[in-house]
Amino acid sequence: MKSYNVLIFGASYGSLLATKIVLAGHNATMVCLPHEVEAFNTKGAIIRTPIKGQSGLVEVNSKGLHGSLSACSPSEAQPKDYDLVVLAMQEPQYGSTEVRDLLTRVAAAKKPAMSIMNMPPLTYLARIPGLDVAALRNCYLAPEVWDSLDPELMTLCSPDPQAFRPPEEDVNVLQVRLPTNFKSAAFARASDTLILAELQKSIEEARFALPDGSEIELPVKLKVHPSVFVPLAKWAMLLAGNYRCVQAEEMRPIKDAVHSDLAATREVYTWVVDLCIALGGNGADFVPFEKYADAAMSLGSPSSAARALAAGAKNIERVDKLVQQIGLSLGRKNANIDATVALVDQWLAKNRA
Repeated sequence: MKSYNVLIFGASYGSLLATKIVLAGHNATMVCLPHEVEAFNTKGAIIRTPIKGQSGLVEVNSKGLHGSLSACSPSEAQPKDYDLVVLAMQEPQYGSTEVRDLLTRVAAAKKPAMSIMNMPPLTYLARIPGLDVAALRNCYLAPEVWDSLDPELMTLCSPDPQAFRPPEEDVNVLQVRLPTNFKSAAFARASDTLILAELQKSIEEARFALPDGSEIELPVKLKVHPSVFVPLAKWAMLLAGNYRCVQAEEMRPIKDAVHSDLAATREVYTWVVDLCIALGGNGADFVPFEKYADAAMSLGSPSSAARALAAGAKNIERVDKLVQQIGLSLGRKNANIDATVALVDQWLAKNRA
């Protein structure tokens, strides 16, 4: 199996996937901010994760792994030198001048790109038959950045693992709290899907050496699925939990958003799954509600979107609005989702003012 070179936009979730890629013997370059570039190039990426059968968190430093990890600025990145591009920044970040220019160079280089954004690029939504993508442009901060990319060279990967940067740590440290898998749809072309399949196989086979010399299998794998709808399973989780953390006066933990009114949560979750099935998905593509509700019990802090709003963010990813708009395009409405969209709109209006 060849060693792949992967270019990754972003250094938060991006560092988690990058470390898995490097552990498997491939090379990853992360595109990030200047202070992040210095931290990753000097100290490596540090991932702390819970592992079944191990007490405490296991720490993985990319400096001691088989492949190489590096970081650079958007202007320094050369997409032509890579086999795969991963989009792991928040959707509003793609509107900045440097990132926009890099995305244009990715399109010109005709490189396959896998998004692990919660907000699917418009380019990917164009792969869903019958979906009026033009009607969804108002959900994006800079929809025009996606126009130059080819849907045949774009796929989507659901960022199911829950992870965060501990505020007291350096920017190169990421802590995983829910070590689930990245679930990617296949590309339109078999040759591009083969890259994902070989990354999946090498990540599954990779082992990490503990200080005592023993080797263990690390959680958080890459799983490739033929259906374009599999990554959309995250939508139900986001609308039932993450965005419902947003309240009129303050933010609540995901656990409370899900379990304070489990019947309402189930209703939202089921509505979103049914919407995806109406678009052409299969019920087997989606996570059962009970499994999601159980996992939410361990999520004791507000979602990243809610935390960003509380900190004064003027823009966040609007998956809530996107799902609402897709529902309206099919003649479907949900009162709970409408209320959530209104709350997010209010916070953004207040922050922008």
